[in-house]
Amino acid sequence: MAELADLEDPKVRAVNERHGDDHGVNLGKLRALAKRLKTQQELACRLWDTGDTAARLLALLVCRPKAFERDRLDAMLREARTPKVHDWLVNYVVKKNPHAEELRVAWTADPDPVVASAGWALTTERVAGKADGLDLTGLLDVIEADMKDAPDRLQWAMNHCLARIGIDHAAYRSRAIDIGERLEVLKDYPTSPGCTSPFAPVWIIEMVRRQHDA
Repeated sequence: MAELADLEDPKVRAVNERHGDDHGVNLGKLRALAKRLKTQQELACRLWDTGDTAARLLALLVCRPKAFERDRLDAMLREARTPKVHDWLVNYVVKKNPHAEELRVAWTADPDPVVASAGWALTTERVAGKADGLDLTGLLDVIEADMKDAPDRLQWAMNHCLARIGIDHAAYRSRAIDIGERLEVLKDYPTSPGCTSPFAPVWIIEMVRRQHDA
């Protein structure tokens, strides 16, 4: 914790706080520290229990993802209220855990929109990879009905799922594009030059074009 405190940079904190993350540690330096520590599950649990955002990010880098029980991951997600901790927990830990599918189903149906967004992130992972057994038509039905008025983080996760369905599953592409065009979610999202817009119709068309050109 003392070493993390020494890495605190007010300028980094100011940038992070604009995105809802209350820490001031450069992520490159955080990763370098994690590389030096290597995998230490007990240390990871102790770091997580401090409640400190930088410590929790470090914990997610040095933990053993498959070692967590289902209920522990569920509790951790509900405690992870900053975006970066939430995203790293889902992507670096839960996706590699044997309880990922069970949690995906439970979280997607959760009334808390932040928890539900984690379920949608896990669903998107399956859409892009192991989609067997997923009801893609049913997913599009839910997105069509609920995405427009969903809270920001849940809306973002549902939009990502919509785009991946359109990109990875040609049979559903026209419907995915149509849903995106009608709902207009993230249509006016500011996009840096050279980056692809998160507006689903543009995103889908651009990624399919790249696949064809590859």
